Amino acid sequence: MTSDTGLLAYLLIPLFTAVLLPFVARRRPGFSASLANVTLLAGLLNIGYALLNPASLAASFADIKEDGFSLLMIFLIYLVALAVTFFSAWYLEGRPNRAAYYSLILTSVSAMCGAVTTGDFFTLYIFVEALALTCAALITADDSAAGLEGALKYFLLTWPASLLILFGIAFLLLTAGTLSFENLKAIIASGRPAGAVVFAVSLILLGFLVKSGVVPFHAWLPDAYQGACAPVSAYLAAVVTNISGVYAVIRIAMLLRLFEIKSYHTSGLLMFAGMLSIMVGALAALRQKEFKRMLAFSSISQTGYIALAAGLGTPLAILGAVFHLVNHAVFNTVLFLNSAGLEKAAGAGDMRRLGGMEHAMPWTSWTSIIALMSAAGIPPLAGFWSKLIIILALWDGGAKVYAVPALLFSLVTLAYLLAMQKKIFFGKATEASAASREARPALLVPVAALSVLIIALGAFFPYVFSYLLETIAARILL
Repeated sequence: MTSDTGLLAYLLIPLFTAVLLPFVARRRPGFSASLANVTLLAGLLNIGYALLNPASLAASFADIKEDGFSLLMIFLIYLVALAVTFFSAWYLEGRPNRAAYYSLILTSVSAMCGAVTTGDFFTLYIFVEALALTCAALITADDSAAGLEGALKYFLLTWPASLLILFGIAFLLLTAGTLSFENLKAIIASGRPAGAVVFAVSLILLGFLVKSGVVPFHAWLPDAYQGACAPVSAYLAAVVTNISGVYAVIRIAMLLRLFEIKSYHTSGLLMFAGMLSIMVGALAALRQKEFKRMLAFSSISQTGYIALAAGLGTPLAILGAVFHLVNHAVFNTVLFLNSAGLEKAAGAGDMRRLGGMEHAMPWTSWTSIIALMSAAGIPPLAGFWSKLIIILALWDGGAKVYAVPALLFSLVTLAYLLAMQKKIFFGKATEASAASREARPALLVPVAALSVLIIALGAFFPYVFSYLLETIAARILL
């Protein structure tokens, strides 16, 4: 089932805890948050040591035996899930059904780990569909009408994607006789007639593009993010959409070896969708007045950079896509969790009612500045390096027609994020801001830690690039 049986524990332990939670927390509802956090922290420390132990650093990561892309995605899943559950422990304090909430998060962690460690398309599909069901339930966690509407749109508008993936899998099995990534990679690389194989994989790719929320398949995303309770919005935007859609898009780009021009039509369409997402997402974000909805369109724009790089498909572009996926998850978590803190403090998500919050919530303000600067690609933060790699790959790969607007729309990203910062934190004080106080220290811990990570990933970029080269480029792409 998995590409490396040593990674099965990251799938099974959270699933076991998810099943156990409703029973052990029946009499002590608050215990569910503690158990979920301990489970995720243990997994994060374990995967973190596997990636960053002194022996690996000394050997420039050459001693890592597992799939480097899968390892990085598991680290990302546990990191974001821990940030969200830790935040939720205080944000949702006193609310009913907390055990079910944490069980759903742990089940989704298990599904995502299964998706990023599988070695074939059918198992990937099963895990992604399991993830979709748990996340539809999570969106309705606060029992609001907006949450129910968002869940219905999430489920109904992404079901055609599931059909496309199933049709692609069936056609692939008929034409290639295999669903294994390694076998398909060998078929495509061998030079044998692979038109039918490429067509089938392209159908699967289209399905995962819908699940990624790229333009023009983005209609479900803003409503789902806005309708969900704030911690769930952060979870969806930072990691669920990335794993259920974007991860698979990058995997398929690796599989099709687009840089060898074996499927240039697919490459061109994917690059066009990526560029369209960058532009539409950024321009739509400029017009938003509700904080979470603006962040949702910003997320669409950032996903466009990943799709654009994956469409080009050169080794450098793939590395840029992988690194930007990581950065996107980290800065999105900070921004969405800060939106939750603001909503809890001021009782509103409309940016017009949140002016002058900088004095009331200075820590929230400064962590937002760090995250938005990374999202806009300001040096020396992590987002700068991933965008630089993508733009250099586009230029070097002969796609200058995409490289220039990709660079220019980073300025548009900076414009709408700075406008957001000004409206919320530096604008004229409002009645809501006058009555607000800084978020509790426990709510600030995850956003502060992730802000430090944004700075560290930028400062230690040579190590990050060395990891990408050694464990992804050298072993998977070249």
